[in-house]
Parts: sequence; C-alpha cells; structure tokens
Amino acid sequence: MSETGRRPHALDGAVYLGFTLFAVITALASGFATHSIWGGWAAAGYGLAAAHALVVLLRTRQVAPPHRWFWSRWVAVGVASAFGLIAPLLHLVLRRLGGGDWRADPAAWGAQPEVWVIERSASLLLRHGSPYLDVATLGRPPVVNDYTPYGPVMALFGLPRALVVELGADNPVTLALTDARIVFGCVAVAGALLALRLLGWPPVPVGAAQLAVVSPATALNFAVSGPDLAVLGLLLVAIALAARGDAAASGVMLALVVSAKLTAAPAVLVLLVLVFVRRGVKAAAVFAGTLIGASAVVTVPVLAVESRAFVDNVIAFPLGAAEVASPAASPLPGYLLASTGPVGHALALALLGIAAVAITAWVVLRPPETAADAALRIAVGLGAATLLTPATRWGYLVYPLVLLGARLCFARQPEPSAADTAPRTG
Repeated sequence: MSETGRRPHALDGAVYLGFTLFAVITALASGFATHSIWGGWAAAGYGLAAAHALVVLLRTRQVAPPHRWFWSRWVAVGVASAFGLIAPLLHLVLRRLGGGDWRADPAAWGAQPEVWVIERSASLLLRHGSPYLDVATLGRPPVVNDYTPYGPVMALFGLPRALVVELGADNPVTLALTDARIVFGCVAVAGALLALRLLGWPPVPVGAAQLAVVSPATALNFAVSGPDLAVLGLLLVAIALAARGDAAASGVMLALVVSAKLTAAPAVLVLLVLVFVRRGVKAAAVFAGTLIGASAVVTVPVLAVESRAFVDNVIAFPLGAAEVASPAASPLPGYLLASTGPVGHALALALLGIAAVAITAWVVLRPPETAADAALRIAVGLGAATLLTPATRWGYLVYPLVLLGARLCFARQPEPSAADTAPRTG
C-alpha cells in the first residue's frame, strides 16, 4: 500500500483512539449511570474500530486483497455505530423499565431528564392543551425538572409514550418501544435520509460519518437523550429543501425545527438568504411568510392556554431569569469567562455579540449558494454560540459536528440542471 493509501487508515486509527479515550474517561469518571453505561459500550466499539484501522494499515496486498469487505473503512464505522449507539441505547431503554425517572440520584437513571420532561410535556399537552407546567401553581418551590425549556413542537416526540400511558397499555414492550429516544432516533435517521434523497443521493464519505454519526457527541446524545438529533434531522431537510428552491416547504420545516428548540434559530437567516439567492425575492418572501405562519400555528394555541408558563419555561429559564437557574454548564470558553465574575460574564456576552455580527456579515456578504454552503454557515454560527454562551453544555457541539459532516456530503451533490440553478425573481 502506498503512503497516500495508508494515510486515511492512520487517521482513522488516531480518531478512534481519541474516541476510545473519551469513552473510557466517561465510563470511569461520570456520576451519571447513563453516561457510564454508554462509556463502557462505546469504549469497546471505538477500541475495536481502532484495532481494525491498525490491522488494515499493516496489511499487505498479498495477505488480504483490498476488495474484500473486511478491509473497507466502513467496517470500523459499523462497529463503532453498533457498540456506541445501538447497544447502549437498547441497554438503557431496558434499564429504564426498572424505574429511576424523577429520582434525585443520577446513578439510578435509565435516561437523562430531558427524556422524561419531554414525555411529561406530551402528557400535559393531551390533558390540558399546553405542554408546560405553571410553576406558580405547584404549591412548593420549583425544581429544575419542573421546567420544559423547549418549544411546543418538542412535545410531539413524547406523544407515543403519552398515548400508551393514557390508554392504559403501558406494558414493558410498549413502554420500551415508545421511549422518546426511539422516536428521536427514528426522526433523525429519516431526516438525514430524506435530505440526501432531496439532494440526489450524494455519496457519503467516511469522514462525514465519523463527524456526524459515530463521534462521541452524537453517540452519547443518541443513547442517553436524543432531542438534539431529532432537531438536526429536521434541520437537514429544511436545508435541502431551501437548496432546491422549495421555499414554502423549507419555511414550514424550519418553523417546526425552531418551534421545537430555539437553539436552531440562527438557521433562519442563512436559509432565507439561500432561498433568495436560489429563487429571488418572491421565493424569499414565501419562505419568510410560511415560516412565520407555521410558527404561529404551533405556538399561538399554547400561548392562549398558558402564556405565563410558556414564557417561564421557554424564555426565562434558559436565560437564567426563572426561579430556578438552568444547570447548563461546561468547561467551554463562555462559561469559564462568565464564572470569573461580572466582568467575565460581560466579556463573554461581548464576544458572543461580536461573533454574531461577524457571522451575519459573512452570510450577507458571501451568501450561501448551495446546501453545503448553508450547512457550513449554520455550523459555524451554532459552534460559536455553543463555545461563547455563558450557560451551555458541551453536548451542544453535536450541532456543528453533524452539520460539518452534512457539509462533506452535500458538497458532493450532483450538479443541478440549468433550470434548477436559474434564479426566480417573480
């Protein structure tokens, strides 16, 4: 094998060894049972993937012809996926059947709190027409898990479990199958496949799979929680639709995304500019109109039922203005600066503002023309927000990583026809 041919396998080995180290540290040092279980499974998967990369790197053509399936780089991706995503998810879904939700001890959990909170929000939506608790009516001091810091659409992912419970069919099989993580995972996979189909099935490079699928940010999220992956799956569809010039469909899809989690809001400007570049002013107006209209359709009814609870849960709590402070914290630059005191907090916000202005200028002055362009700009925007926001979680890095992986795929999109690329001014 030539030096050039060896290089990808050497890089694969280094990547999987890094992933293995992260998984081992998580398994040994995390105080969450969910994270420790994931770490044990993932360390085995990443370790096997690294070993595969090493074996392939050392092979010779005489011993193992390169056309045999075992020598494909995708074998390592498959092993890492099986042990890093599927196995720990199944383990934790079954573990959750033994109880552990709503306990104060993280060592008892079978899922992260966001899973139970979203399933509860679906039950509240069925019973009262709003997915939010009004903490002022609890008759006790509120706690963190009383809040649901998501938009109304997020409750829809918990509806299968809520319906099973309401109908009294909550046996172990139905409870396992309707775990919100299963729903999140199915939506994420379906969204990614639909986006690829809309863009003509561009080939998926191994590096894209390593970034978007088997990296610890994605794998851990998939096994222990999952809402961010569902949001990303729908966001990829919105990007693909915008790149095709389907303004109305893209606007509706992005409305669902932002109405599920406000984290994705920076995508609005990027896709608006993309639609404008692809189809012109009229299409951009259609995109904006459908985005606003669809957002109103899913949000206004909830506001009419529980406006105060909506504001407390979706706006005040994430901003740290509710009765209970958000526990979001990670050793990222924004948090580290803010933890030094008021001056550091102000500096973190200033850096965040500067980054927002710079990225906005980039989008406007160098507008995205393709799905790959849009994915890159959204990735940079969400990555900057994750790094510089004073209260954030390292797990939100899944957004830029998945979008960067998507960019690698979208960049291989087949060349569109002249009719598809001609701007429509209306």
